[in-house]
Amino acid sequence: MKIVVIGGSGLIGKKLVSELRERGHEMVAASPSSGVNAVTGEGLAEALVGAQVVVDVTNSPSFEDAAVLEFFEKSTQNLLEAEADAGVAHHIVVSIVGADRIPDSGYMRAKVAQEKLIQSATIPYTIVRATQFFEFIEPITAQFPTDGQTIHLPPAFIQPIWSDDVVAALVDITLAAPVNDIIDLAGPDRFRFEEIIRQFLSATHDSRQVVVDSHARYFGAVLNDELVPQGNSLIGSTRFEDWLNRSIAQRPAMRI
Repeated sequence: MKIVVIGGSGLIGKKLVSELRERGHEMVAASPSSGVNAVTGEGLAEALVGAQVVVDVTNSPSFEDAAVLEFFEKSTQNLLEAEADAGVAHHIVVSIVGADRIPDSGYMRAKVAQEKLIQSATIPYTIVRATQFFEFIEPITAQFPTDGQTIHLPPAFIQPIWSDDVVAALVDITLAAPVNDIIDLAGPDRFRFEEIIRQFLSATHDSRQVVVDSHARYFGAVLNDELVPQGNSLIGSTRFEDWLNRSIAQRPAMRI
């Protein structure tokens, strides 16, 4: 089966291409660096010739409200049109758990707009809403307000997942029939923000302290429990503590 991964050079895309290629599928890792640009449409028609499945794991280079909306709308419209012409049988996209419950975030609004385009098109689809990746805990921490040595965090839950567990789920979804619905995907453990950030700071020998602040915003949005799945979900097997210990052990030692 020919499978095209849009965003095939990124964190998820590279691993997904490798896993599916090992299973004997014809893989196309599509990205601007390979001459395929979903936003402009460049190279799409050629890449999709003979493809049965397209997996979109792209991300916007800008999180500014107008720019991110334009990115997801243009890229998705171009993809869906090219897929219709090529006879693609299954469109898969990675979105975000709770995207439809965080309207204060321009990024989340853009992901919802992307989902609606897919749902209203004629291509059979599966929308995979994943929680935040373990690998992104550090940049997530960095975007919260800091007062001296104190980080202000919202009184909300987060249920992150390892990117490898996302890839494992995507492999199964890619090789299955379209569900024409949304699938939630999360890690096995649910944390308060202060719990997981404190654990990360301790493991990385960061002396900053954390406090719960109801006014602290997550990428511009006020949070309650929007970032965790509701109802039945696919759950990854890797615990954050295990991933963190391995990740810290693999970091290069500091030179004195």
